[in-house]
Amino acid sequence: MTTQLLSSRLLSIQPSPSIAANALANELRAQGRDIINFTIGEPDFDTPPHIIQAASAAMQQGDTHYTDTRGSLALRQAIVSKLLRDNGLDYDLDEVIAGSGGKHIIYHALAATLNAGDEVIVHAPYWVSYPDIARLNAATPVIIPGDESSGFKLTAQTLEQAITPHSKWVILNTPNNPSGAVYSRDELLALAEVLRLHPHVLIMSDEIYEHFVYDNTCHLSIVNVAPDLKARTLIVNGASKGYAMTGWRLGFAAGPSVLITAIGKLISQTTTCPSSISQAAAVAAFAGDQAPIAQMREIYAQRRQRMLENLDGIAGLRCAPPQGAFYIFANVAGLLGKQSPQGQYMASDTDLANYLLQEANVATVSGEAYGMSPYLRLSFSSPMDIIDEGCRRISEACRTLR
Repeated sequence: MTTQLLSSRLLSIQPSPSIAANALANELRAQGRDIINFTIGEPDFDTPPHIIQAASAAMQQGDTHYTDTRGSLALRQAIVSKLLRDNGLDYDLDEVIAGSGGKHIIYHALAATLNAGDEVIVHAPYWVSYPDIARLNAATPVIIPGDESSGFKLTAQTLEQAITPHSKWVILNTPNNPSGAVYSRDELLALAEVLRLHPHVLIMSDEIYEHFVYDNTCHLSIVNVAPDLKARTLIVNGASKGYAMTGWRLGFAAGPSVLITAIGKLISQTTTCPSSISQAAAVAAFAGDQAPIAQMREIYAQRRQRMLENLDGIAGLRCAPPQGAFYIFANVAGLLGKQSPQGQYMASDTDLANYLLQEANVATVSGEAYGMSPYLRLSFSSPMDIIDEGCRRISEACRTLR
């Protein structure tokens, strides 16, 4: 009866693996287990005070009603100014739109453009929702396998090989979740050269982690290096990561006005508009004091270094230093094929993640969830003492494998 009730579209996808891993960690904590949670895909910092104050003022002043579907005028002006200030990109008001989180924007963008038989090119390792959002909109995700030797990045050659007459979108994610890869100017230029040969392909550039880059790495959008592609590129971003506002659910997109209008049309029939309170908070985030970003970035850089140092001595585990975001994508090939003292066989990264959860009380996410094995994603969005203890537990649990 349940299967008959549900749509074939829904049955074609799975729940978000990263959200499921975090939910399981929280459930075990509620049962009294001392779980260290390295699955978290969000800042552990509180939203900066000036942003909270702006939201409170909006509520006190009665700013609690519907806004324009695209977002309030003040918010769209703040987004336009932010793009110029932070990214050197010039957009008009009719080329930006706000949504209830970046995921909300991505879904509506694909829903507005995809038809049955279309293809969406996704490079592994990928954020878990890209392929399933494509499937939900009757398209086929075309997965390009990743390669650690190329820094987990899409190359011009592999992109060229993946494009067909049915390709509708290619999704770029820089800085990347889960690998932390950040595309350089030359790498983006090489991809742009390929895309110029295929004008039917739209480009989605997910830049939600733009503010968190390390070791003098610079974040660039493909529109920075190839402005001629602006007319078919949709930049997706938001307040969630850079401003510690995941729960506020405020994302935005910048792109060609025809696509922005189409996304707005869909939003008008689904969620009407983002929360007016979240929009007021986002105005303060984008247009107000930017110092909290630099402070968070410095703390993340220190945590990144600590986790890399802690994991470095674990035999069978190898970590490439991430250039951005707040995750380490650890290669665990050297731990597969081993057994725990209880006889559990480590046939896959999923087996290893389950073992670490059950035996070490450390929650991670398997690389399989991101389309690339054998890896584990570990978030360093936790205080230093938690990072130290979690890595100590991982080390001890790995040492007992034989």
